[in-house]
Amino acid sequence: MPTSLNFRIGLVQMHCTPDPDENLELAAEWVRKAAREGAQVICLPELFRAQYFCQREDIALFDLAEPIPGPSTERLAVVAREEKVTIIASLFERRAAGLYHNTAVTLGPDGQITSMYRKMHIPDDPLYYEKFYFTPGDLGYRAFDTAVGRVGTLVCWDQWYPEGARITALQGANVLFYPTAIGWHPYEKAEHGAAQYDAWQTIQRSHAIANGVYVAAPNRVGIEHGDIRGNRVDGPGLEFWGGSFIADPFGRVIAKASHDKEEVLIAEVDMKGMEEQRRNWPFLRDRRIDSYQPIVHRFLDASTLGDVK
Repeated sequence: MPTSLNFRIGLVQMHCTPDPDENLELAAEWVRKAAREGAQVICLPELFRAQYFCQREDIALFDLAEPIPGPSTERLAVVAREEKVTIIASLFERRAAGLYHNTAVTLGPDGQITSMYRKMHIPDDPLYYEKFYFTPGDLGYRAFDTAVGRVGTLVCWDQWYPEGARITALQGANVLFYPTAIGWHPYEKAEHGAAQYDAWQTIQRSHAIANGVYVAAPNRVGIEHGDIRGNRVDGPGLEFWGGSFIADPFGRVIAKASHDKEEVLIAEVDMKGMEEQRRNWPFLRDRRIDSYQPIVHRFLDASTLGDVK
């Protein structure tokens, strides 16, 4: 019989200003608000300290990176201790000169760093030039225990890859958190906007169903030009579509934010319900792990067919 207790998770959907220090203070206040509403594990959006700077390739923007531990973890550690919550924060990590990562760091209720995850899948699309800034993660996929339950963190572009979700869930995560910065190119929104958002939500709901876990994705909101203290990108920018949500193990959206407002989302992780879902749909039981070797290949063409058993 399941003995784990239920716990409450919170997502922060926020707008980011041109001032990184202001954003850090705003994030701290949003975390406090989520804590006052009962959240015990609280996740901020991807790279919340700045407007989304990857809209251009600019070597000067590496100055935004910081060590871990560093200023952001020190500030959020105070909030974690005072509110007695776990905080998940996506940061631009300076690991060494010329070596940077997009890193989700987790702080426990004592303010100590309990886990780090470095974003594994790095995109390179118009106005999403992340390969210029970030080295792919080298820590692997990770699940870890918080004060209230076992969770896993991935980051944004990782959302589209079922392998990362599966490996994290196989380590016992009950919730997959995906801190996110995703939006519309304004000129595409009318034709493709609804379908793009639906695809984004659908792929993550599928992770929830396939793995029998909760999925929680906090996004930012607002139109941004990568403005960092007055240095901005010309053109229409990106319209971050908000729409943060939490899905249960059946894939049902149990909390969803608007597309244009700052909000906090709160939901309860029902451990008994999760157990029941996995008993009725025992996907982990029925996996044919003896047949999955081909997945390690980039593509199954003539050069790899001889390796497939």
